Amino acid sequence: MAVYDIRSISQVGTSEPFELQLARGQIPGHSVIHVFGHNPDVDNNVEATIWPLPGAILGHPASPTIMKISSSSADDAAAGTGARTIQVLGINGNGGYAEEIVTLNGQTEVNTVKAYDAIERMTVLTVGSGGVNAGTIYAGTGTVTSGVPAVPYSAIGVGDNLSLVGHWTCPTGFTGYLVKGKLTTGTTTPGQYIIGKLKLRGTDGISRTAAITTLADGVAWYDFTYPIKITVGQCITATAAGKGNNNDVSSYFQIVLIKEQGPL
Repeated sequence: MAVYDIRSISQVGTSEPFELQLARGQIPGHSVIHVFGHNPDVDNNVEATIWPLPGAILGHPASPTIMKISSSSADDAAAGTGARTIQVLGINGNGGYAEEIVTLNGQTEVNTVKAYDAIERMTVLTVGSGGVNAGTIYAGTGTVTSGVPAVPYSAIGVGDNLSLVGHWTCPTGFTGYLVKGKLTTGTTTPGQYIIGKLKLRGTDGISRTAAITTLADGVAWYDFTYPIKITVGQCITATAAGKGNNNDVSSYFQIVLIKEQGPL
């Protein structure tokens, strides 16, 4: 039986794997998106998004919204020992990407300049002597109490310097293809496990379970030989619920994002 080497030609004329060329930015109109999520405390019969906020489900604003950026620690501030500035990347009212840099003010909220339908990622850009964010950094709305907004839409866990949120929205002008995913958890308690779900939210606002797995201790990989297509305005979210308390759960998405072609 013939064996075929399915690889493409790089810019310098040598044969390299498509994945390497994609990571090097050599495939026009294509990019790769890595989405990591982590929830340190998934409890019994409580479904939660895989993100730094135990017991909570990530929602969506009813309309493009100015976000309040704050921290649970006063050390995350312009002259503090923790995080000083962060980059906010999100989806704007037109469905495209929007981003800005926010200077933190500890537990006092700082409003974003732009309005967002979703927060895709928050990244710590500058820090003080501590080297990491001292508290949980939030993007949210409503009353902020001790740095915690009434309704959070994203968060950076203490010391992470990056929002580990198992959620992604496809922007206008692109189509996403989910090619791989992963769910991990660990417990030493006999009979204890988690139920993990991959949910696809349509443009109708309804989130539907697209995949489900149970896992007691270890890793569940999902390799989609035929990738799951994610169109403009759709989003994917990883959630988990425990059978037993105090489960540590993480998730991962690998998405190939392809720019739509204009009319010929």
